[in-house]
Amino acid sequence: MTIDTPTLMTFIIYIIGMLIIGIIFYRTTNNLSDYVLGGRKLNSWVAALSAGASDMSAFMVLGVPGAIYLSGMSELWLPVGLTLGAYLNWQFLAKRLRRYTEIAGNSITLPDFLENRFRDETTVTQTKILRIVSAFFILLFFTFYTSSGLVGGATLFSTTFGWEYQTALWIGAVVIISYTFLGGFMAVSLTDFIQGILMFLGLIIVPIVAITKMGGWNETVSAVGEIDPSYLDAFAGTSAIAIISLLAWGLGYFGQPHIITRFMAIRSEKDIPAARFIGMSWMTFGLLGAIFVGFIGIAYFEGAGPGTPLDDHETVYIFFSQLLFNPWIAGILLAAILAAIMSTIDSQLLVSSSALTEDFYRGLIKPNASESELVWIGRFGVLVIALIATFLAMDPDSTVLELVEYAWAGFGAAFGPVMLFSVFWRRMTAWGAITGITVGGLTVIVWNFFEGGLFDLYEIVPGFVLGSLAIIIVSMLGKRPSDKILEEFDFVDNATYDEEKGKYVRKG
Repeated sequence: MTIDTPTLMTFIIYIIGMLIIGIIFYRTTNNLSDYVLGGRKLNSWVAALSAGASDMSAFMVLGVPGAIYLSGMSELWLPVGLTLGAYLNWQFLAKRLRRYTEIAGNSITLPDFLENRFRDETTVTQTKILRIVSAFFILLFFTFYTSSGLVGGATLFSTTFGWEYQTALWIGAVVIISYTFLGGFMAVSLTDFIQGILMFLGLIIVPIVAITKMGGWNETVSAVGEIDPSYLDAFAGTSAIAIISLLAWGLGYFGQPHIITRFMAIRSEKDIPAARFIGMSWMTFGLLGAIFVGFIGIAYFEGAGPGTPLDDHETVYIFFSQLLFNPWIAGILLAAILAAIMSTIDSQLLVSSSALTEDFYRGLIKPNASESELVWIGRFGVLVIALIATFLAMDPDSTVLELVEYAWAGFGAAFGPVMLFSVFWRRMTAWGAITGITVGGLTVIVWNFFEGGLFDLYEIVPGFVLGSLAIIIVSMLGKRPSDKILEEFDFVDNATYDEEKGKYVRKG
């Protein structure tokens, strides 16, 4: 497929805009807290849409439509599970984590929070075991997660512009690295906000126009049914294990560092209800649009529509954008894919960089490093991690959904139980946290090597369950947390924010 000049110009304008944002925030980034958490200044809108955009990524505009296009409505359980998980994450974890991370030493990364949460347990904090273990799994799984986004970017550029895959991969990587390297968290959050709006508009406009081209919804459903009636059945070709596996994607939300750092960075816990409403509305309508893109694509490309069958099922949104719209509009809609990809990769790079900077460099190598030095270590961390992920993404046969599936399970199993227990269970210990992260993460890695029978269950389920059991058993067998830790936990339970004092105080 050839590319029109207006579409290319739209892409260029969009990319330049993102780079300008990075340059602006380069001038306002003065310390590590600014670079990795934005000084806790996000309002409800930016927090909600940046969390959603960094969450959904190419998965929403390529992966979900592609899955529906390939298998029909039996893949519907996946977005249902994601929506439930995202809501529960906002409802139960967001407020508690925002409060606890500030009270526990004003923690700016997840390993930082976990170490501060259990800081009175001398053996663990002195040896930095908890910080090292958590930072290791963050870097491990984010490498694969970032690779998935880079594969999505390469797919977009190679399909749209006809570029060779490797060329497309490196161009996309250079753009994303540039503004994340310069601007840090606030640049990432603001660009995510803009990208979230762009993704939302694209996923609403494309299916509406596509349905119109097919003659209406009833005609679309009839065309899909004529191809294969099983496409219309949410239970067709599925099993209990398959449905549980798709719904279980929702468990992953509790452990995704690039999402829950938005909870830590929001301006005030009072902003969380509004952010939850905004974020869930964005996600619900966006996922519905993604489902419709894939479903209508079956009729348009495989049935009565004018399109021809697609070689790559994950390109259905790309082809709709180019076939149904004039080049300028197509450029904007295709930029929505780039937006989705960039919004996740930049967040992942930033969290990975913060793990290297805060948890390895300052935590283990140079505790007295200056803020300026830490910011530059963070920037070069972004560069190194991105290069590794780019080399891993060089296989053109990789798919977005498969790479995301593995990384999502890794984070959900390694950190999901730990984050929930750490903010809700006062009896949890540092060794319980270490064991939970290790057992959950390793279960995902090992489970992935087997297949058939019970091993067809999505690895996040056994990882989450075994990680939770490890936390409970080890914590109960270990020494009771110190009075200091228990008092702080109780303070979190009873704290309220005093605007005049600028800090949390005990109620009453």
